[in-house]
Amino acid sequence: MGELIFDDIFKVQRVNPDGKKYDKVTRIEAQSEKCDMFMQLDVNTEIYPIDKEERFLVALSTTLSLEGGQKSLADKFEYIMHGKLYKISDEPEAKTLDGSSGPRVTVDIYVSFGGLQLMLKGDPSHCGGFELDQKLFLLMRKLT
Repeated sequence: MGELIFDDIFKVQRVNPDGKKYDKVTRIEAQSEKCDMFMQLDVNTEIYPIDKEERFLVALSTTLSLEGGQKSLADKFEYIMHGKLYKISDEPEAKTLDGSSGPRVTVDIYVSFGGLQLMLKGDPSHCGGFELDQKLFLLMRKLT
């Protein structure tokens, strides 16, 4: 699929963990199935409602164009936002996922979509295609 930098299936774990702040926006926290990434995402739920326990495919891409130019990545997804990656940080964690001691480095990717925010956190090996100031499309599709 085109220029995908990241894609995975996520399951919503929490909705508005800090309380509802805006009428039309919901902050979700979700965990990915394939790459074990944590995501915090603001979604315009007036046009794209999301509930706890829902599963959805998330992709991040630099373009919507597909090879051949006839179709678009947008044809394969239900909710799309365009934004800019404004921060990448890596930090050591005190414990590994299995609870053993020793440093484990994670990377945090921050993207702004005109005020709606994405924070993607996990193993740096899944984040190699990201660059600071990169323009990105976030694409989502619910799974049944």
